[in-house]
Amino acid sequence: MKVYVDQDLCISCGLCIDTCPAVFDWNDDGKAQSTVDEVPADAEDEAREALENCPSEAIKEE
Repeated sequence: MKVYVDQDLCISCGLCIDTCPAVFDWNDDGKAQSTVDEVPADAEDEAREALENCPSEAIKEE
């Protein structure tokens, strides 16, 4: 599973970072970003939860 954060849609709410810190973190612009190329198997459920609950639908699966 691969995910990315659309920087134009991200509203910097931090929900994804709180939900799945193994995959998401803040970038230098204060927006969320994916910090891994491939989501680790043990973090896939949390990453999918972050994707589904993103209020601005900024998280996309590749």
